[in-house]
Amino acid sequence: MTKRLDTRLIFITGGVISSLGKGITAASLGVILKGKGFSVNIMKFDPYINVDSGTMNPFQHGEVYITKDGAETDLDLGHYERYISRDMTSLNNVTTGKVYNAVIEKERRGDYLGNTVQVVPHITDEIKSRIYRLVDRKDDFLICEIGGTVGDIESLPFLEAIRQIKLEYPADVMFIHLTLIPFIRSSEEFKTKPTQHSVNELRRIGIQPDFLACRSEREISKELKNKVSLFCSVSVDRVISVPDQKSIYEVPLKLEEQDFSVKILEFFNITQIRKSDYINSWKKFLNDFFAHEKEITIGIVGKYVDLTDSYMSIREAVNHASSYLKVRTGIEWIESADITEKDRSKLNGMNGILIPGGFGDRGIEGMIQAAKYARENDIPCFGICLGMQILIIDIARHVLEMKGANSTEFDAKTPYKVIDIQEHQKKIKDKGGTQRLGHYPCKITKGTRAHEAYGESLILERHRHRFEFNNEFKQRFESAGVIFSGICPENELVEISEMKGKGFFLGCQFHPELQSRPLNPHPLFINFIEKILEAKI
Repeated sequence: MTKRLDTRLIFITGGVISSLGKGITAASLGVILKGKGFSVNIMKFDPYINVDSGTMNPFQHGEVYITKDGAETDLDLGHYERYISRDMTSLNNVTTGKVYNAVIEKERRGDYLGNTVQVVPHITDEIKSRIYRLVDRKDDFLICEIGGTVGDIESLPFLEAIRQIKLEYPADVMFIHLTLIPFIRSSEEFKTKPTQHSVNELRRIGIQPDFLACRSEREISKELKNKVSLFCSVSVDRVISVPDQKSIYEVPLKLEEQDFSVKILEFFNITQIRKSDYINSWKKFLNDFFAHEKEITIGIVGKYVDLTDSYMSIREAVNHASSYLKVRTGIEWIESADITEKDRSKLNGMNGILIPGGFGDRGIEGMIQAAKYARENDIPCFGICLGMQILIIDIARHVLEMKGANSTEFDAKTPYKVIDIQEHQKKIKDKGGTQRLGHYPCKITKGTRAHEAYGESLILERHRHRFEFNNEFKQRFESAGVIFSGICPENELVEISEMKGKGFFLGCQFHPELQSRPLNPHPLFINFIEKILEAKI
């Protein structure tokens, strides 16, 4: 008898070029399958040898996404959480580094009984075991995104592993290949040859795609689908067009226009569809997203604005709150190093200022000037993680007149260590995974801006930082009108600070953007934009 799985597996591979949008495609599949009433989980396999994303340069890799259990992961997990409204964990992101680490540890313990340790079967078995751990969660579908591009040497062990799984469970495994159909403007025609070569490369590995998702600048025609079908041995009704959209949140609906969810269910011989309002809720979100009644501009003053993927979750959290409030929010990306005490002109015309997280001393003085500008001109200002620390340094220097006040991250000899590292962190030399990571509780004081936003007295938020507000200065800040409205009850660390008498001059040590969802925007972002609208009237 053929073995069966309770959870159907959908593997998504990518071809032709990198950054085609496998993460958005995986997340969009999750939306349309949830729209049919099925439970969905998603995982990402990254072929790099880093154990996790924690020590990777944001200019190379974009933002580091933090799960509630404190895993530092690839930014695609943010897409998964936002699209299917489900919290991911460390099990949802697997890197080559994690896999090899685990195999080497087993070899050192003698688990392999002296056998030669090889890519096949030991590495591939470890990869498969990571998949089966999530299969054991008994979801209806597990979507697995294979990072990299077909043809990359780094991805081969992952592709070999999923080829083996198809052999073991042929009725419960689907392969979707995301590929590119480039449009050549000079000749006004699409070219399918790159897709043909990509599929041939995949077939040489032993994987025949069941579906082709064709990324393109424009909608591809029926004739083009027929050509792709013929040369790639995929039936024409399984060639799915994925043209560019105005918003990434339109992709699920574009897939559903082509009955993609129905075709997936037919592939797995699933005939029973359950009731769900998920797609209707998604459509309402999109309708509100484009139904602008008012317009504002927010300046994001950061260190990595040349590559805005470094602040992807912040950008999306702004979008979610804007849709909820039916506001068109323009974002101006402002390089903090360009702002000086003498030249703050880039901040002119901003209705609100947001100062995000980051590491290192580059651009810090520009961020402090941005906070000072917002405070002095009563412009709503939101500081996140490092941003909260910046707001604190501004108040220390320019309100409390603590000349040279700083964080010891930037100046170890500062006379006023208003931001400092915790004692137990000072001896740490290996940086990976050593910060305050993941969910921590925060107790909120009633009658404050934070309590107005949340409407709750105890919350859980995600963290990624090593430096904290120095409680030795707490009374001095309170005397200047600072309210520490959020405190971690476990260790009395400051989580939220705000300025009395200001419309919105609030900082939080955690990352609220990581818990914002299209269908459930984060309350701090909603409150921030509401205060911008009030200030603009």
